[in-house]
Amino acid sequence: MLVKSYISFLFFLFFIIQISHCQNSNYKIRTIAFYNVENLFDTINDPDTFDDDFSPNGKNTYTSQVYWKKINNLSKVISNIGYETSKNSPVIIGLAEIENQTVLEDLIHSESLKKKNYKIIHFESPDIRGIDVALLYQEKFFTPLRQKNFEVKLWDEEGKRIFTRDVLLVSGFLENDLVHFIVNHWPSRRGGQKRSNSKRAKAAFITQQIIEDIRLEDNIAKIIVMGDFNDDPIDDNLKKGLLTVGKYQEADTNNLFNPMEDMYKQGLNTLGYRDGINLFDQMLLSSSCVSNNKNYDTYKFYKAGIYNPSYVITQKGKYKGYPFRSFQNNNFSGGYSDHFPVYLFLIKKVPTKVETF
Repeated sequence: MLVKSYISFLFFLFFIIQISHCQNSNYKIRTIAFYNVENLFDTINDPDTFDDDFSPNGKNTYTSQVYWKKINNLSKVISNIGYETSKNSPVIIGLAEIENQTVLEDLIHSESLKKKNYKIIHFESPDIRGIDVALLYQEKFFTPLRQKNFEVKLWDEEGKRIFTRDVLLVSGFLENDLVHFIVNHWPSRRGGQKRSNSKRAKAAFITQQIIEDIRLEDNIAKIIVMGDFNDDPIDDNLKKGLLTVGKYQEADTNNLFNPMEDMYKQGLNTLGYRDGINLFDQMLLSSSCVSNNKNYDTYKFYKAGIYNPSYVITQKGKYKGYPFRSFQNNNFSGGYSDHFPVYLFLIKKVPTKVETF
């Protein structure tokens, strides 16, 4: 009698566990990030670009000691972005203001990142300063299928060519999810916002064309656009050029959700310039990355943020509260970058495992 009761109890327990399995889930969390790393040059003077200041005899006295300190500073930041929540550094991170493949190799093999097994996707762009965008990915989590750079061709009022950064597209599988990442570093506001606006409008047009081409193949494609746009979330090149919306409920197959718009309206920033603050660094998502019904069977947006712990913030002086930049008055300050990194979390439902008897 006791044996029958015990067997009945085991079957009952197994039944309860099965019900619990159907009703409860765990979640995988992956960090996607973007970081303008402020002039990550090597120490070698390239005669074809304006990188003279970043050499041992240049204006910034850019020695090997300074270079390796900057590499280690940046790797510390990257390794910590999103770690508290995802227990890992970003599985994907877009970068701006890197000079070449060499500096990227040094970065991913630095002490803080070497165990992450990052791989590099990078093209040389025609930018006159010699800076490019790039994408790093952890090969354990991401498998690239396509990578292409798109040139942004600009001319000044006299018809002279202006050379700027390319736009980078990387498509691949984030585990089982096909995701398209577009990395940007739009032309600066040199000469004033209004005077330089048409240059960024052209970059926005190129980016929008890439998005439209992806959607012609798959109108519900998962697309994440990231970058230093040199425009704030409410500016026309974002709102009208890329058709961004500030509320996820408004996201559809024709626009992009910009979680940074609400942050901007709250007064948050990623950089400071001439006594003003801006939120130029942003992460944008297609509607297929956003869940309105809390269905997380594939990777969906969870939340976004600005990574600005105290050590990357200037703590005193005229620029207190601004990013703790690398160079001030042509001297290495010991800092990190003149931009804060931005990030978002993607989450995916994982059914809990059932113990069997």
